[in-house]
Amino acid sequence: MNVYKTKGTCSREIRYSVKDGVVENIEVVGGCAGNLSGICRLIKGMPVEQVIKAFKGVDCGGRGTSCPDQIARALEQAGQ
Repeated sequence: MNVYKTKGTCSREIRYSVKDGVVENIEVVGGCAGNLSGICRLIKGMPVEQVIKAFKGVDCGGRGTSCPDQIARALEQAGQ
């Protein structure tokens, strides 16, 4: 399981695993629990590139980032 420490959001970290370019498991610690739980359920089983394309650059309240954007950044980091 990979762990990504979030920056600029209410959530604190993202725990996830990727197998063969697909999101296998994902959990966001902190943040808006209901929304993030729903997002995690939706992206589980999705191709990483599709999630990154959909979530990268999403802004929350003018912060320049958001929990979905942080998920994209975590998944980008996993690909490096």
